[in-house]
Amino acid sequence: MAKEWILNSVMNRFQLNFKRNVGATSESIRKCSPKTLGDWQEYYFANVRTKEHIEELGRKLYTKITEVIQSEVEAITIEDCINYMKELVIDRTFDGYMTEIQTIYGQLEKMLVVKIEPAPDEWDRLFNVDFFIKIDDKYIGLQIKPIGTGMQLPEIFKERSIQHETHIQFTEGFGGKVFYIFSQKEGEKKIIKNIEVVDEIKKEIARLQNKP
Repeated sequence: MAKEWILNSVMNRFQLNFKRNVGATSESIRKCSPKTLGDWQEYYFANVRTKEHIEELGRKLYTKITEVIQSEVEAITIEDCINYMKELVIDRTFDGYMTEIQTIYGQLEKMLVVKIEPAPDEWDRLFNVDFFIKIDDKYIGLQIKPIGTGMQLPEIFKERSIQHETHIQFTEGFGGKVFYIFSQKEGEKKIIKNIEVVDEIKKEIARLQNKP
């Protein structure tokens, strides 16, 4: 298994399995319609690439592993490994989290046509509020929660029930409700999963502005 992983990783890295090297294998096997492995091998070597060509690719793969990869591995220090693990777990996770929050933050500002501001650290600690919307002398609280594909929802709803009391305290002190915005990645885009919350926030803004 480890040997196959190394072979596959290096082959992909140096693109030895790309179409320009091995030909259009999927298209070719359909043209061949082989009944046996031998049928396919005979067709491939006769019509796509020669046996000598594939063997040469194998020799290139061996060279990449034994010379290029080995020299790179020897250059890696224990500090490189420790720093990489820290960067992966801490830095990259944080960067991804903040990017998602800022993307949703921007979408929400456009939908509501209001200014959304980061909450003070004290509000985060006391009231579990990440952002706020100021309406005259009152405030609406917001929490943006990135979620997986449904996997984290039970945990989030449990957390929401625990934070319910602090959100009541926020409303009593600042006049506005606190809303959860769940964000989720769909393809390359991040969207507001509970989109209905936008209308709920608009109603709360109107209420605080004493609008019908």
